Amino acid sequence: MTRKASPSFLEFFAGGGMARLGLGDGWTCAFANDFDPVKAATYRANFADAGSSNEEVHFHEGDVWTIAADRLPTADLAWASSPCQDFSLAGARAGLAGGRSSAFFGFWRLIQALAAEGRSPDTIVVENVVGLLTSHEGRDFTALCQALADAGYGFGALEIDAARFTPQSRPRVFVVASRRRADALAGPSPFHSRAVKAAFARLPAGLQAGWIWWGLAAPPARNTDLAALLEPDAAMAWSPPDKTRALLALMAPAQRAAVEAHVQGGGRAVGAVFRRMRDGQQRAEARFDGLAGCLRTPRGGSSRQTLLVIDQGEVRSRLLSPREGARLMGLPETYVLPRSQTAGLHVIGDGVAPPVVRWLAASLLEPLIDSKSASLAAE
Repeated sequence: MTRKASPSFLEFFAGGGMARLGLGDGWTCAFANDFDPVKAATYRANFADAGSSNEEVHFHEGDVWTIAADRLPTADLAWASSPCQDFSLAGARAGLAGGRSSAFFGFWRLIQALAAEGRSPDTIVVENVVGLLTSHEGRDFTALCQALADAGYGFGALEIDAARFTPQSRPRVFVVASRRRADALAGPSPFHSRAVKAAFARLPAGLQAGWIWWGLAAPPARNTDLAALLEPDAAMAWSPPDKTRALLALMAPAQRAAVEAHVQGGGRAVGAVFRRMRDGQQRAEARFDGLAGCLRTPRGGSSRQTLLVIDQGEVRSRLLSPREGARLMGLPETYVLPRSQTAGLHVIGDGVAPPVVRWLAASLLEPLIDSKSASLAAE
């Protein structure tokens, strides 16, 4: 099989460039965009070829609706991590008609324009929160599938939790569309979740006919936990004891019992804590399974994540730092974060975990590219 030396991609809604990091050095970023100034600055800080804010290079800072199709080079892959707030279970569920998620159509009009010129990408990935599958009783997902089918793509969805790669619970849906059936890449997968199967079942028969059950294999077992990624205790600022007591007071009896069990055990335990509303009452909920909860932006539906550390019978708490959050996303230590903690959490909380993208690329996207190269060589 002939391997294309360096497949190229267009990255829409690029944020801090986490999909690019996941695709890796074997891919060439031909174009990227984001409208958020903080994310754009972070992208430029991490990728030298992005230029400065005054240069018109491959990175475009601005709304996707302002991009002209002739600005886009021809590429093998288009990646779109469109704004997810209107699909999120924590949001108002406005769906594709919502102000933010309507950005998807700004992206899609560019794909249609490229198709009219005969140079649309052979492969498309749309990444979003799991709520995409059920938004408006599945009508938004059906609309997405219809758009892909009308453009001549076969498609299928995978639900992948970043927890398989890094100690953060972060389920996301990846809709992978291809102009090639690539039957050899179809098959069973642990990522055909119940939600994905239900979304498929809701599709009209005509769209089901275009569905591909991508056979993405499971990765090796993760060998790190939350505690392994934290900064040394002595280097961090801890909450005052009264604030920790107030946090514990917000816990339901079962949660308090779990904390007390760790206290009595006398060892070290690290838990991730979120504050949530339960039946109109604010509650603190801790998990001690070695995973952090899903990182979110500071303006998201849940508060900033807190760490609860129990050691030798002492209970302390503190906020998760942006660098620790970056590690939970699978970002390298060299990744440049904004100086502001709020800005840093904003960038990482809106991103896609690079290890997930790498597994998807190695197991599916790159074989799709290879299948095209092999077909061309045979002609």
